[in-house]
Amino acid sequence: MRNTSVKISIIGAGFVGSTTAFALMMGGLASDIVIVDINKEKAEGEAMDLAHGEFFVKPVNIVSGDYKDTKDSDIVIITAGVAQKPGETRLEMIDKNLKIFKGIIPEVVKYNPNAILLVVSNPVDILSYITYRLSGFPKERVIGSGTVLDTSRLRYKLSEHFKIDTRNIHTYIMGEHGDSEIATWSTTKIAGMDIEDYCNNSCQKCEESLKKDTLDGVKNAAYEVISKKGATYYAVALAIKRIVESILRNENSILTVSTLLQGEYGISDMYLGVPSIVGVDGVEKVIEIPLSDSERNKLFESAATLKKTLNEAIDTKL
Repeated sequence: MRNTSVKISIIGAGFVGSTTAFALMMGGLASDIVIVDINKEKAEGEAMDLAHGEFFVKPVNIVSGDYKDTKDSDIVIITAGVAQKPGETRLEMIDKNLKIFKGIIPEVVKYNPNAILLVVSNPVDILSYITYRLSGFPKERVIGSGTVLDTSRLRYKLSEHFKIDTRNIHTYIMGEHGDSEIATWSTTKIAGMDIEDYCNNSCQKCEESLKKDTLDGVKNAAYEVISKKGATYYAVALAIKRIVESILRNENSILTVSTLLQGEYGISDMYLGVPSIVGVDGVEKVIEIPLSDSERNKLFESAATLKKTLNEAIDTKL
């Protein structure tokens, strides 16, 4: 861990922001947690509720405040924005959240010139790029939550099918955190075997539609949860916690965070969720894993979808 004292600020006290604070508190990852929200009473209420449980966890000071109270944070997590509505795609949220970010990022940078910025708000890839542009920070210190959660969802769905521990399944979701994301089936490994060999040797219950049905389930997971309970936040918060752990503990873990590509996979000037080494300075390195021709083409298509939407946004509003 970089310091004996770690300060993490969370911008946004909604479902994701408050649940993230709880996850970080339970994980003992910070000595100070600051929650900021335009609704000051909401932020104060969340901080009070969490602080009342400090007796049960490792020492931590949890407060609500303004941007000035975030000063000298090690990590600033941005969850603020308009929540995704039932049936609404992540890309449809850009105009609303772009306006919000134009007010947030300059204030965050003013008080935290050396922090790592972790963007969670949707559409996360586009907002991560916008944060990178607005902040002036080096790309390594502006990270999006990317497809870390999507990758977990993929492993969960495969573990349900194969009846094995999710931690024994090695695979990735890459590209947009959204409808154009891809599954890296060509690199999926279970017990050292590719998915076809594992099916033949250990499962023998794999229909031809397994891959398509599984990926569709991952893509639609958030929509399904939102339709049933109004919002997704528990698994999101755990994904954020995992990224924060890798940063603070300098784990150099490989996570599919959203980061700026500069020629990797033949894609430039775009944030996408790709396997990256995440450590104390943020994204240490993008890992270019071998993809099939079909997967690479779909990754290009995912990037093109985001690039078109991004260009329309920044040409007129940034």
